Amino acid sequence: MRLDIQELESRPSDQVPGIAERLETLIPTIHDHRCSVGEAGGFLQRVRNGTYAGHMVEHLAIELQNLVGFSVGYGKTVDSYDPGIYNVVYRYRDEATGIAAGEAAVDIVKKLYDGEDVDLSPVIDRLKEVRDANALGPSTGSIVNAAKARNIPAYNLTEGTSYTQLGHGVKQRRFQATVTDGSGIIGHSIADDKEWTKQILGDAGIPVPRGQTCYSWEEAEAAADWIGWPVVTKPLSGNHGRGVTTGIETKEDLRSGYDAAVARARDDYAGVIVESYITGEDHRMLVIGGKLIAAARRRPAHVEGDGKRTIQQLIDDENKDPRRGVGHENLLTQIKVDEQTHRMLEQAGLSLDTVMPEGDIAFLKSTANISTGGTATDLTDEVHPEVRFTMERVARIVGLDVIGIDLLCKTVSVPLDEQSAGIVEVNAGPGFRMHMSPTHGKPRDVGDAVVNMLFPDPTDDGRIPITAITGTNGKTTTTRLTTHILRQAGNSVGMGCTGTVEIDNNVILRGDYSGPAAAQAVLREPTVEHAVLEVARGGIMRRGLGFDEANVGVLLNIASDHLGERDIHTLEELARCKTVVVDAVKRKDEGGYCVLNADDPLVMEHGTYWARGEIIYFTMDPENPALASHLSELGMVVTVKNGWIVLLRGKVTVEIAEVNDVPITFEGHAPFNVQNAMAATAAALAHGLEIDDIRAGLLTFHPTPAQMPGRTNYFEADGVKCLIDYGHNVPALVALEPLVTGLGTQRKIAVSTAPGNRRDEDLRGLGAQLAKMCDAVFVYETDSRGRSEGEVAQLISDGAKDAGSAGRVEIIMSEADAVERAMEEARQGDFLLLLVDDIEGTTARLKGRSFPEQASLART
Repeated sequence: MRLDIQELESRPSDQVPGIAERLETLIPTIHDHRCSVGEAGGFLQRVRNGTYAGHMVEHLAIELQNLVGFSVGYGKTVDSYDPGIYNVVYRYRDEATGIAAGEAAVDIVKKLYDGEDVDLSPVIDRLKEVRDANALGPSTGSIVNAAKARNIPAYNLTEGTSYTQLGHGVKQRRFQATVTDGSGIIGHSIADDKEWTKQILGDAGIPVPRGQTCYSWEEAEAAADWIGWPVVTKPLSGNHGRGVTTGIETKEDLRSGYDAAVARARDDYAGVIVESYITGEDHRMLVIGGKLIAAARRRPAHVEGDGKRTIQQLIDDENKDPRRGVGHENLLTQIKVDEQTHRMLEQAGLSLDTVMPEGDIAFLKSTANISTGGTATDLTDEVHPEVRFTMERVARIVGLDVIGIDLLCKTVSVPLDEQSAGIVEVNAGPGFRMHMSPTHGKPRDVGDAVVNMLFPDPTDDGRIPITAITGTNGKTTTTRLTTHILRQAGNSVGMGCTGTVEIDNNVILRGDYSGPAAAQAVLREPTVEHAVLEVARGGIMRRGLGFDEANVGVLLNIASDHLGERDIHTLEELARCKTVVVDAVKRKDEGGYCVLNADDPLVMEHGTYWARGEIIYFTMDPENPALASHLSELGMVVTVKNGWIVLLRGKVTVEIAEVNDVPITFEGHAPFNVQNAMAATAAALAHGLEIDDIRAGLLTFHPTPAQMPGRTNYFEADGVKCLIDYGHNVPALVALEPLVTGLGTQRKIAVSTAPGNRRDEDLRGLGAQLAKMCDAVFVYETDSRGRSEGEVAQLISDGAKDAGSAGRVEIIMSEADAVERAMEEARQGDFLLLLVDDIEGTTARLKGRSFPEQASLART
């Protein structure tokens, strides 16, 4: 949260009498916050001694989340370069709730400062509403938590639903609620059709109630007489006990039960099942992956008399049980008095005003579902082996990997053929709450059973290798080259970079995908075996990485660009931002690798410090003294030696590819691409690729619009040499200068711009560097980023003119017009440096262009 505390910058909390006491009275649990003092009450001590409003917002945002059931504790508040502006950081479990808690915290702190009364109840109610609208249900949550315990990543795929992905790419598994991607569609259909269920189970010799599907009241009435009273009515298609009426003994009650089932039918032609009522208790048997995992006896919502209170009072007191909540928010559900409750009481000769004798029980619902207020007792350890076998057999017959079986019997400790028993229903996507947190008995970790079924290898964390690449310049080229090398080695690769998201060389998204959106798109793709992701500063600062850990992190360089944005004003601050990538790499003992540029002092200082994985350095200097110790410890170094890209390890030298044979190096004229090639080589080595595969990748990657769109795309058009690139800062142009010098022969003509979010001095510096490199500069403008129209172009132009260049500098606001003007200026033998966004359009125009000879210019 970027927070402006305005005039409170001059009013620390010790200038507000009694604010600490008011805060503790409002939220007593805030006393547990230790803060920097290191003991309970530490934060309140800070408030009494004087702290700032932003710090108070941080702690309130944390505690408000705790009050609605999210256990969080981490927070940090730091000031900025702007007075009164603070960056408030705190952890959340659910993003929407976290944001709402932060907004509420701001409002509360303001009221505490202003001396206003604060009513916390509506705040908590609102946060609970946000929580319930966004948080995972108990069943989904149990699976996600079990996955995280095994370090398997989990992602919600559709906002507002429980559709969830576990794992990455080709290793992923998906589920919604408790229906997995392995759940058979036929089995799901069988479970949804009670008559079909009864038929196939009965044919297999499994006890089921005698019954009939009826499509009219007359059929239902006849069926009850044929089956024999008492009977049960239920909709042909349904779940969660909705529309089910049990223990029907009269035609009047049969009519009520029939109408209730019809009301719950999913269409006008759905049938109603009338079947025999089996005496015994309701049991839910949960089979996962073909094994009985849990068994629970369920009892309908009920109250027990005490000779003093009415049934309504007993219900009210039962609903005060802290374990009971609304919907699925807690272990049990509140008991709701409805038409079914009144009918159940009436059948028993009772009413809500009745005071029952002590020990008498009044059932309030006809079914035992937890969602209607029922209770559950775990009986897993009491299940007879024959009953266990039958339940597992039912799962196989129906064809579901996760199935809830509703069994009516007196006890699960005796074989079913020795008692009155029958399976009355099977459920696809059964709820787990009764097994996770039974009212009585031992909780069962059923979510863990699902994860173990989906990922049977206990060492499998569902992850695919991730390579994350960052730096000021060269990110896109290195990302594309690394992707190419991995693909050449036979892997299906997902890539996100500036320009596109590509799956196995097919573009699926276009735009700036150098942030977490690309990571999410790639890691969700079911065919991806490797992910290669460009990571830019902006994405890190706005939304983070998009993944929790990488196998390989690459830090190319750290140079001046985007300074002044989001409180990053120095190169040291920029370095800390970019080193987040190597800080997120797996530890060395887990197989993580960090690829670092040993020629960059800031990378050596900050990258080496924060790198968690084993380090592979790359350098243009094979004698780099800073790497002597690394090599002596058998560390890996990729460098250039005798015109070859080589791997050094200890005293061993392995030749990988000759520099002149690597297309993107332009026979060594592009040293920055030599560095990019070494970085990609190091990343490939970190993934364990063979030298031959790495060599093949390096030698077949060309600086063309097809393989490297907008990155050193070089070609000749009718005698004019053309280089298209996306260089948009001074370090990028400095890196390009040797290539421009090496390729250019006559005049050098540039077309360039830069985004408006650069500092004034950066834009002027860009113009100065262009003037140094080229004889003519045409400046255009496309992305002013909040500046006035023409301001960016003018700053670049001023920088070029102030540099004292004797060449021409013109502002032509349109990119297309600027490119056209440069083409008009060019003659055969000239060099065009086109730093543009429209790569395809510019390339097409150049290839169809004819240019005059230099002599014609002289005659003119």
